[in-house]
Amino acid sequence: MKAEIIAVGTELLLGDIVNTNAQYLAKELAQLGITVHYQSVVGDNPARLTECVKQAKSRSDILLFSGGLGPTEDDLTKETVAAAFGDTLVFDAAQMEKIESFFKRTGRPMAPNNRKQAMIPAHGKKIENDNGTAPGVIFADGTQYAILMPGPPKELKPMFEARVKPFLKSLCGGAIVSISMREFGIGESHLETIVKPFLDDTNPTTALYAKDGEVLLRITAKAESTLQAQSICAARADEVQAALGAFYYGRDVDGLEEVVVPLLAQKQLQIATAESCTGGLLSSRITNVSGASSVFSFGCCTYANIAKEKAIGVSHATLQQFGAVSSQTAGEMAAGVAKAASAHIGVGITGIAGPTGGTPEKPVGLVYIGVYYNQKVYIKKITEGERGRAHVRWMATQNALDMVRRLLQGLPCAEDVQIFCAGEPADINRHTKSSI
Repeated sequence: MKAEIIAVGTELLLGDIVNTNAQYLAKELAQLGITVHYQSVVGDNPARLTECVKQAKSRSDILLFSGGLGPTEDDLTKETVAAAFGDTLVFDAAQMEKIESFFKRTGRPMAPNNRKQAMIPAHGKKIENDNGTAPGVIFADGTQYAILMPGPPKELKPMFEARVKPFLKSLCGGAIVSISMREFGIGESHLETIVKPFLDDTNPTTALYAKDGEVLLRITAKAESTLQAQSICAARADEVQAALGAFYYGRDVDGLEEVVVPLLAQKQLQIATAESCTGGLLSSRITNVSGASSVFSFGCCTYANIAKEKAIGVSHATLQQFGAVSSQTAGEMAAGVAKAASAHIGVGITGIAGPTGGTPEKPVGLVYIGVYYNQKVYIKKITEGERGRAHVRWMATQNALDMVRRLLQGLPCAEDVQIFCAGEPADINRHTKSSI
């Protein structure tokens, strides 16, 4: 089935509001095995909205709308789509009672134009809204459907999950299951060459999505039952995982931290962090995961050199000779914070996030990451360039978490990771390079 997403609202065209609904709906439809061929944004103008609906109806089976269901005069989505689908709107007393009850509960006066939200399709279907006054509606014309949902995400998402998704599943027939697989340390084009044998299959389907610093791969299968679809997905995911090796890090997770924290808990290990340019972002990501209190013992933001020396024992000589942004300092930060916290693993991050502070020798985007584990220090240098402060900081934490993840899983380090024997923090620079 082919779907089209249409967002209604002049504020979207003006850039006053970011169209997050389209992203959410596209992802949800993909998991249902429904292909989205087009997305549109149209203002609150009857003529242009009518033209948009007619064009969408000429090429798509399902039209999903967000916005334009409010009580004001320019909220005309419902009336416009009803006309295009040969339906009319009728007053729903039960819906009006619900709207009045909402205003009474909130202690706000109800304007007369809220009556407009009680108008529902004569032949279509009302979709209950548990989080607002505007119900969603469904119009049908043969095998074509228009599904209208309110614009606020806090209303649209619960409505879609609870009521629209089951309706769409009934149209698709059978069961559809998706598995998401996340990869780090490999670009989308390289990953595509590895999984190319799977990309042309229709059941299950395999699709790639580039994310910030990683790639998401989604496998979707359709079968007569959920169990069968799950089995098809799992079998393909196993094949893909074997092909990707150490680049793959997790199924149906939102980030590397959701893999690292359970691994630490499983191995009963403690981790500590010392951060400079990331300013606590790494510790924040770790502690965002439920159960982090059992594995995260200590984190410090050692922005200034004096903090690096006093809090975690970085050598003054190291800072003088090599500078704060150096592999030597990152290594001493990692070993020093592990010692200070009596933790099994220590992570140190130091770099230049920008947009200022760079030099020809140490440009913006240069970051050194150190991980101390089992009497060894692992050092990685990344150069993200002038891609924005937030990006540099994010990628530093991504690389740090991936280094920890590989060590815990017994996987080989990335090719650009240097490994040193280490004793006390001050001794790191005097030890020779080693291997795992």
